[in-house]
Amino acid sequence: MKPQIDKDILDLIEQQPDITNKEIAHTLSLPENMIKDLLEELSDTRQKILIVDDELDALTALKIALEAENYNVVEAADGLSAIEKVKSEKPDIVLLDLMMPEIDGIEVCKRLKSDSQHKHVPIIMLTAKGEINDKIEGIEIGADDYVTKPFNLNELKARIKMVLRRSQD
Repeated sequence: MKPQIDKDILDLIEQQPDITNKEIAHTLSLPENMIKDLLEELSDTRQKILIVDDELDALTALKIALEAENYNVVEAADGLSAIEKVKSEKPDIVLLDLMMPEIDGIEVCKRLKSDSQHKHVPIIMLTAKGEINDKIEGIEIGADDYVTKPFNLNELKARIKMVLRRSQD
């Protein structure tokens, strides 16, 4: 539904460049504050990072650090929400925790990499599992990088930049 609303808003703006938020809201029968929020989102040109982690403390700390680097950060607390967020938010990169309840990071990565619409989205696996076999499995299923917890924040930021640079070439 959201992609359709975004498209409708953009179509109206294209047809009537001087249209106001109030007029868009009236035309689409939506609240004016919702139109304002959607327009802000549409005009955000920062690179978007989806962080997926079931540990709220880790997720919040990483979100704050990456927002300070001027990334647009969205979050998901489990594998199912991660898949939905990739579809709805269209992130430039996903930081994916390996160990989560229900659907783990390996399964999320497999599903995203087998989906023709989302297989191009780079994934960095974040996990406390540092065994070489875990790293190999993550990379074999399509992860672009693998970082073990606890990680050095500066190293992670450098890896994010590297993977994003590679994905844009």
